[in-house]
Amino acid sequence: MKKLIEEAHRRIRHYALWTPMSDSLELSESLHGQVCFKWENTQPTGSFKIRGAANKILANIARCRQRGVVAASTGNHGLATASVCEQERLDLELFVPRTISEVKRKYLEQYGVSLRMIDGPCELAERLARQEARLKGRVFVSPYNDELVIAGQGTCGLEIWEDWPQVEEVVVPVGGGGLISGIACYLKEKNPRIIITGVEPENTAYIKHSLEAGRVDNSFGEKPTIADAVSGGLEEDSITFSFIQKYVDRMLTVTEKSIIQSIVFCLQHHRYQVEGAGALALAALRSYPELFSGKKVVGVVTGGNIEDSFWEKLIFAK
Repeated sequence: MKKLIEEAHRRIRHYALWTPMSDSLELSESLHGQVCFKWENTQPTGSFKIRGAANKILANIARCRQRGVVAASTGNHGLATASVCEQERLDLELFVPRTISEVKRKYLEQYGVSLRMIDGPCELAERLARQEARLKGRVFVSPYNDELVIAGQGTCGLEIWEDWPQVEEVVVPVGGGGLISGIACYLKEKNPRIIITGVEPENTAYIKHSLEAGRVDNSFGEKPTIADAVSGGLEEDSITFSFIQKYVDRMLTVTEKSIIQSIVFCLQHHRYQVEGAGALALAALRSYPELFSGKKVVGVVTGGNIEDSFWEKLIFAK
């Protein structure tokens, strides 16, 4: 995987930024260590997803030009895929639940995307998108369950290593597991002693639940979360689960209150507006100080895309 990640880094350099990493003076002082944040919210589409989408598409560019691209997403993955397809002038069919917000629908349509409305949840949209890609011979861009997508996300880990090889622990928000899989694969090969910690909202802790079960188990009783970008379960054959089992040292969960407080903290102390999922690493650092005390730690801030309805969700979460 390390070689695939290094290839991805060269391939996507015109699409994904080498994002900044900066100290958090307040957290470093309170934890008696050194805490830095990796600001993936500064990517062109506002999240780390551009890394994986660009790598998958560019690695299959000839077929994408000939047959087109299919994906399924209502959020950051959809925006990233649409952005790459627009720049490469590729045909994209995006499967989305009919319940998609009007704001997201209009934003995606600005990229010239063909939207296929599905009566059902995101999991159904993704399953139908895969079927459509197989039927028409198009390139399916998975949000996480694909080796090339994981390699693209893993370039975030490559940058962390190049910027700060002394890092002792990396804290990563987890949804489908593509980002933490790529980061963990790369950093563990560079230095097996680096601790990789994943973070989920306690309201949608599918990975932690599945790890305890020893298999992908989507029976977790999910509740609404302000970090909706990481909500939902995994595909049963997801390759990310085995990567997480092998490379991730621990999974933590955080409360809705801690996520909200961390969003506010980022705005007040770092002048960045981050989304709920983007604040998960910070929430973990503030919720479990005993685990990180005295260490050199990087927290990955995965995204900053917040809809106008965000404050309504914030009030609901309180």
